[in-house]
Amino acid sequence: MIKLSNGHVLDYVVASGALGFKGKGWLWERPLVFLGLIKPEDFTVVIKTLTLKERKGNLRWYKPWACIKPIKGGTINKVGLTNKGADWWAKKIAPKINFEKYKIIVSIHGKREELVEIVMKLDHFPFVAYEVNGSCPNSGNPLADVKSVVEDINAVKRTTKKPIIAKLSVTQNCVAIANELTGIVEAISLNSIPWEKVYPDKKTPLHRLEKKVGGGGGGVSGKPAQVLNWGMVSDLCRHSSIPIIAPSVMEYKDLEVVANLGAKAVSFGAVHLPDSSWWYKPWTLFSNPCKPTRWLRREMVQNNRHF
Repeated sequence: MIKLSNGHVLDYVVASGALGFKGKGWLWERPLVFLGLIKPEDFTVVIKTLTLKERKGNLRWYKPWACIKPIKGGTINKVGLTNKGADWWAKKIAPKINFEKYKIIVSIHGKREELVEIVMKLDHFPFVAYEVNGSCPNSGNPLADVKSVVEDINAVKRTTKKPIIAKLSVTQNCVAIANELTGIVEAISLNSIPWEKVYPDKKTPLHRLEKKVGGGGGGVSGKPAQVLNWGMVSDLCRHSSIPIIAPSVMEYKDLEVVANLGAKAVSFGAVHLPDSSWWYKPWTLFSNPCKPTRWLRREMVQNNRHF
């Protein structure tokens, strides 16, 4: 487990966006929350990433499949940071969250001055920590280099007393960034991986959207990302003192795998999405989001927590 400076313990984390902007699930997940099949209060939930101003991105509620597609063992997405902005969250969403019951991490993305302004708008809410997302594969911009990431996070650090988590990508020099951020951030998480890094010789399933909006073929999550993401977990655990939150957990047995690599917590992301096209296995739209809660209960019953 990871004990933050404010006393909160991270062990089982829901990745950014998997349970929406409130941390209580998307519309189709709400009945499962009501029935107790998904228990957000048992996790630390990272909300979908916020930017300073509203960002249209590529996600449309009436055709999410245009930017999110299942692939073998996982998912590819090109959502593009769709959100209504920090002011919207501060005025419409945060006041309705029971922060004592739901442990929330706020994910933020933007240029340095935008990150600082977001923090100034949100800092009075009693959420657990910030996750500074400097590695979105769908932002439309090149991923930040070591110096930029470090300076961005230091700017956030000067603006808040809340713990900070750095969200990085295997396409960045993560070890160098981690060494520069020792004593600044309290954990590191890893993002989805650009399609071109995982499948350098294959056309992305989102090629039509890529042709329309540019910015690469999307971010790959799940089993196809495990080799690269878990390799980076191992590297970071060996070369940095900052605790790592391991991504790409898709099966119960993966908990032991990433613990053996040295990870101190795990993150559940793509596991919430269907195994394949929803019309082929429609039940997985509802059954898959229940898996992390079921696995956590199994851990409790066995009294053999890995972190």
